[in-house]
Order: sequence, then structure tokens, then C-alpha cells
Amino acid sequence: MRVGLTGGIASGKSTVSEIFAELGAVIIDGDKLAREVVERGTPGLAQVVEAFGPEILTPDGDLDRPKLGQVVFNDEARRKVLEGIVHPLVFERYAALEASAPTDGVVVHDIPLLAETGRADTFDAVVVVETPVEVQVERMLRDRGWTREDAESRISAQATAEQRRAIATHLIVNDGSLADLRARVEEVWAELTATEPAP
Repeated sequence: MRVGLTGGIASGKSTVSEIFAELGAVIIDGDKLAREVVERGTPGLAQVVEAFGPEILTPDGDLDRPKLGQVVFNDEARRKVLEGIVHPLVFERYAALEASAPTDGVVVHDIPLLAETGRADTFDAVVVVETPVEVQVERMLRDRGWTREDAESRISAQATAEQRRAIATHLIVNDGSLADLRARVEEVWAELTATEPAP
């Protein structure tokens, strides 16, 4: 069974992903793959440098993520250019990882921008993690040391809660304690595995 897992920045999606892994899911992490496909020496990084110039590299030759983030997050056209390079490479890696997963397992694709990429209908189920915007902002200020302005512009560059709800087959509202979140994830897991087709 193929499950898409998505949610806004600082919504708790990574925690949900970890709980799913503990429950037995195979996790394919989009953020991690997005970093891998632009590591030093990859064709992906070469394409990014070609599109954005060598100034988006660190002195060591790695991608300077904060610098690239400043370039693309307030410029939709440039963001689309970056997505046009990174997304196909990430989906290629997804396909390879999925092909190697057990056929009777639950494969959870952790995809931050699932609503934005229009690929929700390629999954058997879509789990959306949702958190009130103010909580997202507070977490980014506290955990990432961002300014309120940076946090709010990052949130506004992503899909809205309504757009994500529109693709959800299962909604996890993360506005309570970790124990509350775990209980809700376990409920969703029970629903997912109950509907799983027999091997």
C-alpha cells in the first residue's frame, strides 16, 4: 500500500513519520531525497548551479541552502525553476526505493509539497498533518531560530490548509500533546492496515 504523508513546515510531519516507522511502515523521506539529489558532485547540483549561478555554493562547493532559500522563497518563477530540477530527480529516487520495499508492506512517502506537486492521486491514501499557523510560526522561531517574517513567508509559499485537506483521505490535527499525536497516528495506522489488500 502506497501512502502519501504531507503537512506544512513545522507541522509535526517528521514526528508522525517516525511513529509510522515504529509501527512498521517503510518510510521514504522526500526532504532527505531532496538533499541527496543536490549533494556535491551530483548532476542535480550541477543543474542548480547552471540555473542560479555559483554564488549559491558554499566555499567548500556544497549547496548553500539558506542562500538558495532566500533567492527562491519570495520569487515564484525562480522557485518553479528549482522545483523543475529537483522534483523529477526526487521522484526517480522514490521509484527506485519503492521498488525495493516489501510488496505486502505499507510504504509511506513523506512528501512536504504533495499538495503543490499535484501527485496526490498516485497514492492509495494521503495522510495530512495539520497544525494551527501560529503554532507553526512559534516552532520555527523556537526550534530553527528564524525571524517571524521568514517563518510567515515560508508558510505562505506552501499550500494552504484547505488545499491540503482537499487531498487528504486521513487528517491528523497536531494541536495537542505528543501522546495525543501518537494516539491519532495509531488510529490512522489501524485504518490503513485494515483496508490493506490481502497479499
